[in-house]
Formats: sequence, C-alpha cells, structure tokens
Amino acid sequence: MKPARKQRLILIGLMVLGAALATGFALKSFNENLMYFFSTTDVVEGKAPKDALFRLGGMVIKGSVERPNDGMMVRFKLTDFSKDVTVEYTGILPDLFREGQGIVAHGKLNEQGVFIAEEVLAKHDENYMPPEVKGSLKKQPPVAGQ
Repeated sequence: MKPARKQRLILIGLMVLGAALATGFALKSFNENLMYFFSTTDVVEGKAPKDALFRLGGMVIKGSVERPNDGMMVRFKLTDFSKDVTVEYTGILPDLFREGQGIVAHGKLNEQGVFIAEEVLAKHDENYMPPEVKGSLKKQPPVAGQ
C-alpha cells in the first residue's frame, strides 16, 4: 500500500471516529437535558421518576395555597381532577399564579412524595392552558367540588 493512500485511510478513519464521538456526546447531552411531563395521576401512581427532574402540570386547587412561615416557601396542591399532588416552591411565584388556574412546575419528588419545584410557570392569559396540562385534564372526568 502506498504511503499517500495509507494516510488518506487513516484520515478518513479519524474523521469517522470524530463524527461518531460528536454524535455520542450530542445524544448524551440531549438525553440528560430532556425533561418529561407527568400529570398528578401519573405521579401518584408511581410513573414519575424518583430521582430525576420532570415537569408536573395541573390545576391549583382552590384553598390549597399555604405559606407555612414568613419566608418565601409556598405549598399548594395540584390536581388533574382525579389525583392530587402537594407542591412546595421557594421563590417568587409568577404574577399570574392563582388558585383554580393551570400551571406547570419543574422539579422532582422528595422522599415523602412531595414535589419540590425549582420553577413554576403560570398560564399567560385567561384562555391559555399549557398543552400538557390540557391533555392530562382531558383524560380525567371532572370531579364535583374542585
């Protein structure tokens, strides 16, 4: 084999190896940053991950918002009109956050099954509901009193 041809084959091999490594790193990064959505029923039924971040959506139950102390921590319950999940968030809630409205929160479950939110997103106007929340609510029959 001629030296020039051998060098070309080595160069092509290195380029293929580099492309494979870049693809592997991109897929790994994508998978680590992927955040799945779960309804409150999914969480109560144990379908949500115990040790990973995910999105939780539902309606804030009227009368459930509590501020246990004078700090920034707020506790409330979310529902999909079938099952409820307690959410705790420390920080400033969005201006549009209120009881009876749909929200999506990012966070993870603690050992007691309470969702510890890192971020809370409220709907934009009176007609908007996050698509994930709307989809999960459509799956559940309405329950009187909520």
